[in-house]
Order: sequence, then C-alpha cells, then structure tokens
Amino acid sequence: MTKYYNKRSELEKRRKLRREQTYYEKLVWIYLRNHQMFGYKFKRQYSIGQYVLDFYCPKLKLAVEIDGEVHEQPD
Repeated sequence: MTKYYNKRSELEKRRKLRREQTYYEKLVWIYLRNHQMFGYKFKRQYSIGQYVLDFYCPKLKLAVEIDGEVHEQPD
C-alpha cells in the first residue's frame, strides 16, 4: 500500500514551508498550536500526496489553507 500522508520525499518541502511561513500563517498558527482551539491538535505543513496543507486536524479531518501570493506561483 502506498503512503499518501507526509511522504518522506516531501519532507524538505514541508520544512522549507514551515521556515518561510507567511505573516498570516504565523498569525493563525499562534491560535492553533498546543491544542488551543477547543482542545484539538493541529499540524502545520501536512502533506497529502503532492500537496502540502497549511494546517490539518487529524481528529476532525479538517484542512485549513491560507491563501496568498504563494498560490500564484506555477510550481
């Protein structure tokens, strides 16, 4: 069975995105980290297949994507 979540091949991409978060991603992360949002754990820069989500809550199966200039790049 193929692993679709957090593939090792996407690890560097996720790390780079965490280091280069936008202002709005940083702002949202302040409220989501450490179970602050109703006790739910959120992960940041979580990959599914070739896509990297800004934030993901496994228990709720909820993905949060913050739009910005990054989404206008062709890659």
